[in-house]
Amino acid sequence: MLGARPVAGVRVIFQHSIVRAMGRARSPVFWLGHTLFYRFRSTGRGDGDAVDTRQRWSVVIPVKRLSMAKSRLAEFAGERRPEMALAVACDTVRAVTATPEVAAIFVVTEDATAAAALERFGAHVVTGEPGTGLNAALRHGAARARLAYPDAGVCALSADLPALRPAELSQVLAAAATYPNAFLADAHGVGTTVYSALPRAVFAPAFEGWSRLRHRQSGAVELELAGVPTVRHDVDTPEDLWAAARLGVGPHTAALLDSLGLARTGG
Repeated sequence: MLGARPVAGVRVIFQHSIVRAMGRARSPVFWLGHTLFYRFRSTGRGDGDAVDTRQRWSVVIPVKRLSMAKSRLAEFAGERRPEMALAVACDTVRAVTATPEVAAIFVVTEDATAAAALERFGAHVVTGEPGTGLNAALRHGAARARLAYPDAGVCALSADLPALRPAELSQVLAAAATYPNAFLADAHGVGTTVYSALPRAVFAPAFEGWSRLRHRQSGAVELELAGVPTVRHDVDTPEDLWAAARLGVGPHTAALLDSLGLARTGG
């Protein structure tokens, strides 16, 4: 449907007030109306313009203080571990900026160095997180995102996806747009790299540990997609980093690996 042209003289118009009224009940009718409204709105000025059928997303990315990040890479990267954490985050955000469905990126961090680096990619930096864990930080960022972009869905994304490809993230977001809440399991099948909520759906991330099971138990739909390995391969250990390197990491991570005298593979 992407790029399809509307039939001349015919417009599909759903009044936002009707969709909002149905939303109070959160019934199946609401989600059908919501999906139709956001998938068939036209971004053009006239009947001859193309229809953009993509749900837009605010992507919320949590970034720890660099001095505390990637502790399990300490033996591998030594004193350059904070640089590794920043390089991986930069490659993640860089790929997200090139994903068509993304309306905005919100980076939740209290680290000034990370904030300055990621702002250069156009990310909005959100500070003042509650300090009560990852999920609280994500909810804090999502609240800011929904104030700025109320018609966009909210997607929480791991900050440690150095091989991330925009085309694969686009595939994941397109699949997520068909469910009120959805998630993508990591490559180990234990954790989660993506958790999403459509506009007006409850945003209740449950990251860390056995988050795949917790997200499933919460009622979120697991996205069982093939062909999206770069969205699943987050990096916590040296083994994870080599797995990402085989997929082909982004330029910041690649440059750091080269400076450490380490070979890299992939493209």
